[in-house]
Amino acid sequence: MKKGTDLMLQCDLHVHTNYSHDGESSVEACLKRAEERGLDAIAITDHDTTDGAVYALKCDSPVLVIPGIEISTADGHLIALGITEKIPADLGFAESVKRARAAGALCIIPHPYHKWRHGAALKVKSAIAMADAVESFNSRYITGAANRKAARKAAQSGKPCVAGSDAHNARYVGYGVTLVDAPPEIPAILEAIREGKCSIHGRMTPLRTYTRQSMRGAKRRITRRIHR
Repeated sequence: MKKGTDLMLQCDLHVHTNYSHDGESSVEACLKRAEERGLDAIAITDHDTTDGAVYALKCDSPVLVIPGIEISTADGHLIALGITEKIPADLGFAESVKRARAAGALCIIPHPYHKWRHGAALKVKSAIAMADAVESFNSRYITGAANRKAARKAAQSGKPCVAGSDAHNARYVGYGVTLVDAPPEIPAILEAIREGKCSIHGRMTPLRTYTRQSMRGAKRRITRRIHR
């Protein structure tokens, strides 16, 4: 915990490791960078798997690990925090939320208005209303317009806003931080977010890195289509 903030914890709620198909860094590297940046907690949210989160829970680190998963629903992405259960991909957004909640998860809609990154609110108009919180700061944007729209829509729906680095490389862990007014315990952190006892800050991932990672992702998608 940081001086002068009482129980305000610094949390990065959207981190990918090499357990994701597009992750570049090990769990250990991500935890080390989180510690170096003075974070209290990070959520491991690999694409469609909780294996990285489960492994991270076993690692020796002063950084609290919040297990999670970024689910590829049929309508866009959904982050479920606080669970180690895998939620199947390609279900409808509403069904994915239902299953995640049944498992005890906090449901966050990440990058909800990003056209090229599976923003669920672009397809499902009620997506923000269904979620527990909205990622209104994602560090992997070029202009930030979609972040601003997410913040506006969250305010209109009365939903808490959170931040995440969406780091796919350890060096960018901590670029998106949610300050949470809670003791350093997973259930307390998730409940505080539900209640809106949080605030956000962060900085953008460098454009050259974002572009490089986007090009790699496009290449992987093209390769998969060719080999189908």
